[in-house]
Amino acid sequence: MKRFFKPALSVLLLLGLIGCGGGQAGEKVHTVRIGVSLYRQEDTFISLMANYMQEAAKELEQEKNIKIILTFSDAQSSQNKQNDHVSAFLEKNYDAVMVNLVDRTAAAALIDKAKAADVPMIFFNREPVEEDLSRWSKVCYIGADAAESGQLQGSLLVDLWQQNPQQLDRNGDGKVQYVMLEGDAGHQDSLIRTEAVIKTLTDAGIKTDKLATGIANWMRVQASTKMALWIEKYGDQIEAVIANNDDMALGALDALETAGTRTLPVVVGIDGTPVGLAAVADRRMLGTVYNDAEGQARAAVRVTCAMIEGESVESLHMDGNYLRLPYIRITRDNVRQYQTET
Repeated sequence: MKRFFKPALSVLLLLGLIGCGGGQAGEKVHTVRIGVSLYRQEDTFISLMANYMQEAAKELEQEKNIKIILTFSDAQSSQNKQNDHVSAFLEKNYDAVMVNLVDRTAAAALIDKAKAADVPMIFFNREPVEEDLSRWSKVCYIGADAAESGQLQGSLLVDLWQQNPQQLDRNGDGKVQYVMLEGDAGHQDSLIRTEAVIKTLTDAGIKTDKLATGIANWMRVQASTKMALWIEKYGDQIEAVIANNDDMALGALDALETAGTRTLPVVVGIDGTPVGLAAVADRRMLGTVYNDAEGQARAAVRVTCAMIEGESVESLHMDGNYLRLPYIRITRDNVRQYQTET
């Protein structure tokens, strides 16, 4: 598979300095075992990250003459299951544990277990409470700035308002009537994206009317169900559908198309998943915001290996024990750069 887009060069150059084991030719290859607990493997973005982690591990094996074993577990949205999975990794003496939290407030107990076992713990995608990350030196977070994604999503609507207001304000009342599809209630990205996108519109002087908002847990099917109800209630009053991720945006489109809506509202998402990018290219979605699954996955694997070996990762941390990669705004003008060609 050929990729047109690569993560920021500066990030890759920095990551390339960090490795695991640095073996020389003829040396005995040593093995590191990393347990990876996913909040829900069926999530499109998380599944994408898991695939990229496996690719990154294979590349690092060749680069450093080591063997990396990634063992994935699926918590299926249950924090209790995730707690059990992490405990099992620690009991089996894994060299490090990577965690995509179900509940961001549950990090403290997991960190204490890892600290007791002296096993590095790397969180990704779902950011723990800030105070918890300061509990131990061998813990960090790999992800992105949620506020930035909401701001960029809002800018898609602001640009449309400025360039072609009739497309967004179909009833001509000087306001945007919108519905909002949110991720799960406990996820910081859901809360921050929801707030940031509307603040971006307000700061640009655009008035809004919230017709409805609902939690669809990042899932396409749940979003489709909620959207179907809103179509029945509000019909053509809906001028914009704002979704915290691409899967929910696509679920809204599924419901709109099933209902045979004559004039589709403007739909925007976040993540830049392959299906989301395809919807932008096909003009079904106005745009999305690219969340660098590949860059985050590679960073997570390399930082984890560095922590296993006791190497410094300070040069990679953008803010203390955080490493955040930038979001990128996607429209029909640049979507082809971020799609893949088989």
